[in-house]
Amino acid sequence: MKKDLRIDAYIAKSADFAKPILNHIRSLVHAACPDVGETLKWGMPHFMHKGVLCGMASFKEHCALRFWKGALLFGEKEAGQLESEAMGQFGRITKMSDLPTDKVLLGYIKEMVRLNDAGIKVPAKAKPKEKNELVVPDYFIAALKKNKKAMTAFEAFSYSHRKEYIQWLTEAKREETRAQRLKTAIEWLAQGKSRNWKYMNC
Repeated sequence: MKKDLRIDAYIAKSADFAKPILNHIRSLVHAACPDVGETLKWGMPHFMHKGVLCGMASFKEHCALRFWKGALLFGEKEAGQLESEAMGQFGRITKMSDLPTDKVLLGYIKEMVRLNDAGIKVPAKAKPKEKNELVVPDYFIAALKKNKKAMTAFEAFSYSHRKEYIQWLTEAKREETRAQRLKTAIEWLAQGKSRNWKYMNC
């Protein structure tokens, strides 16, 4: 076994309940991938083979095991993942029985080795759609220019708040309705109020 002495030290400093768990995970990784490398990343033990295979960690009251390409092993939602609590796909590991069976874990590790050998990467997350540029009606711009406070507030508002005002005005079907809404909008903006300020205060 190619061991990193820093991981020996990490395990030695871990709580007594964690030592057998960490040693067991370590042994399984080496059994599944004899040429695996060991290293410390972010202060925690990680196992490498053409990239990261998995990492483990110990805390005061639990351990964690995280497969680097968990989304490919467990699906997009990484079934059973409790990242917020334990930084891994198996939740808070406090005893050996919290781990999957050796057969299952060996299968996960070997699959990670296969993925890394093949150079398969986790698909990049889709970038959020760019916000459409807001088109401010000419009559609204003209009214804003006549009221400096309203203009300043409107320009300082978030995209969504500005959009709410524009939609409110443009959705008016009658000219009288639009004129009344425009007057109200300028009054509210001059006071620094968003379109839905009444509901926000409730």
